[in-house]
Amino acid sequence: MEEGENCDYWRRNGGTHGGGRIGGRINTVEFMGQKIEMGATWIHGIRGSPIHEIADQINALHSDQPWEFMNGWSGHSTTVAEGGVEISPAIIDPVSSLFTNLIDFSQGKIAGDSDFLRRAKSDKLSIGAYLRRGLDSYLISKNGEIEFNECKGWNQKSLEEAIFAMYEYIQRTYTSAGELSTVDLVAESEYQVFPGDEITIPKGYSTVIQSIASILPSGLVQLNKNVTKIEWHPEPDARNVPTPVRIHFSDGSDISADHVIVTVSLGVLKAGTQQESGMFNPPLPSFKIEAISRLGFGVVNKLFLQLAPTTNDGEELKSINKSPCLNFVFHRPDSEFRRKKIPWWIRKTSFLRPIYQNSSILLSWFAGEEALHLEKLNEEEVINGVSTTISNFQIPNSESDCNDCEANSKGSVKFSKVLKSQWGSDPLFQGSYSYIAVGSSGEDLDAMAEPLPRTEESPKAPLLQILFAGEATHRTHYSTTHGAYFSGLREANRLLHHYNCI
Repeated sequence: MEEGENCDYWRRNGGTHGGGRIGGRINTVEFMGQKIEMGATWIHGIRGSPIHEIADQINALHSDQPWEFMNGWSGHSTTVAEGGVEISPAIIDPVSSLFTNLIDFSQGKIAGDSDFLRRAKSDKLSIGAYLRRGLDSYLISKNGEIEFNECKGWNQKSLEEAIFAMYEYIQRTYTSAGELSTVDLVAESEYQVFPGDEITIPKGYSTVIQSIASILPSGLVQLNKNVTKIEWHPEPDARNVPTPVRIHFSDGSDISADHVIVTVSLGVLKAGTQQESGMFNPPLPSFKIEAISRLGFGVVNKLFLQLAPTTNDGEELKSINKSPCLNFVFHRPDSEFRRKKIPWWIRKTSFLRPIYQNSSILLSWFAGEEALHLEKLNEEEVINGVSTTISNFQIPNSESDCNDCEANSKGSVKFSKVLKSQWGSDPLFQGSYSYIAVGSSGEDLDAMAEPLPRTEESPKAPLLQILFAGEATHRTHYSTTHGAYFSGLREANRLLHHYNCI
């Protein structure tokens, strides 16, 4: 082939996907007539985001129909402590500001006590330990406590600690880490965000994928092709003849290619680099395996519940009727006032909110061990667990009701349908997105992006046999859709340079 034909050749050779749809961890579906996102939801900052640019070009940012988070995050929220204690903004706002400032400070978004952050980094703290150190300093600076009469078990200090924990639980879903104690503090300062609002896509995140895929010739992308093994050649054969990479599929078929771009999740790579896997033959080099092993990859799931047509003879739970958004503040694990009927898998859930104002579909987010357990529950178990939790957060109608909060279930919300994502148990993903775990660093993300074989280690072997893309290969925008997009451009340009096309 001529040089120009070579460039066109790799453009015309398509890709495979083990599932029956394109989009990976982007999956827009309908639930009870409403458009929702099972996976990627947000455009993280609109100024500079290629995802926002594409969505705007295809007019996906405007719709006459309500969509997930159209206004479900705006307006007033009712924050209620376990047992039915409604918490005033006077207590919530200082804790909320403290948490936000600590996170922004760690990421370099705002200036603050540089000595505090420097000491935290020199002590090699995790994000979780850093946040708790900040909370301890805040509590020491506070004077006095206020006893609350609505229900026993709460004072101002315990409420402030529990509110702070609520924000920690939300942060878990941002990072995908099961525990913030596993997230590296130093690496947080490298993470970059685009300025501007964080918004959703009214016509669905999948419209962006469909737009990108629309320029490809028909049949180029093959679905339901589950890869079982990738054979590559870190050394040239005896005749010094370039040998193509061979990809084997679960249906017994295989194909050959000069270059393979691997875009599977970090979770699949973690499983695929286990000794018994055989996904790569020969196995990936140690620098790549060690980076894959050190980096963190967690599970985040979304739970959608449809309200039954009527609840309690047409009357909804007081707190939900009062405000479209309900935030949960739970007792600490060792508290004697914990409501025993609340399932453990809900206790790190921070909110239950309509997907848009007056919607009959409510949403909660789960992370870590709780998210994995949610995947195992049937519809009845989910509905019972959520309904029981809400009944124990019901704001009492009288002091006598408060005296028996555990037994009080009048006015509890009832649900008719459930839909949940199951990213952890899906073999094609085995989780949601990556984070830099304690013991890893941004250099591991760079190692993830290195193509194989390395030139310095195999100077005579065919170059760029295996390339890597995906959110877990981008040092400053990992865990995001735009990070995955940037990584795809990076690898495409790498091949174009290889063939002197640009």
